[in-house]
Amino acid sequence: MVRQTRLAGVSEGYLAAREELRLAEIALMRRREEVAALRRALPPGPAVDDYVFLEGPGDLGAGDTPVREVTLSGLFSGPGRPLIVYHFMYGKLQTSPCPMCTMWIDGYDGIAHHVARNADLVIAAAADPPALRQYARARGWHRLRLLSCGDSTFKYDLGSEDEDGAQDSTVSVFTRDGDGTVRHTYSAHPRMAGDIRERGIDLLTPVWHLLDLTPRGRGDWYPSVDP
Repeated sequence: MVRQTRLAGVSEGYLAAREELRLAEIALMRRREEVAALRRALPPGPAVDDYVFLEGPGDLGAGDTPVREVTLSGLFSGPGRPLIVYHFMYGKLQTSPCPMCTMWIDGYDGIAHHVARNADLVIAAAADPPALRQYARARGWHRLRLLSCGDSTFKYDLGSEDEDGAQDSTVSVFTRDGDGTVRHTYSAHPRMAGDIRERGIDLLTPVWHLLDLTPRGRGDWYPSVDP
């Protein structure tokens, strides 16, 4: 049974428009599932280098743990698990943390323990480890692994950094074969086409979708780094 509002004073015009919208939402849901099936059906991606990241420092009593190196293959916590990497726009030409990325990562920190049941999730940025750790503390992030890759070509190779060091937000997914080979399976960027600049990874945060439920919609609102 499809539930409808029981509020008094609902017009026939509203009910008709709401039914038209409900059917459109069903069509959108089915199309979204079709797209997800296409994504899952992608053939095995290319093998990639075992990039080296820097992690830390981290809190340890009165001091900090030292910065350590970790490889891309070492980010997988077990066999058969995918690895999701969010490319944080911070570092090199992006001298201050991106407000949009910050909003994304605020959400990831809240759900990271749920994602961890099915996949490994890390945040990679060109900024150095102390800067990342300081910003994470300021934001209250405590469930995420933040990795520095400014000394490697990881972000450049995945398309989230250009030759001048300009940064872009991106999400990438990797898998690891039984022999340890790491493969790139998927990446998405905000720019989907020449006329679509910032909608390519909207599905990665609920903020836009909640605003889209309202009569005003998302409008021209843009996040800030304020708490």
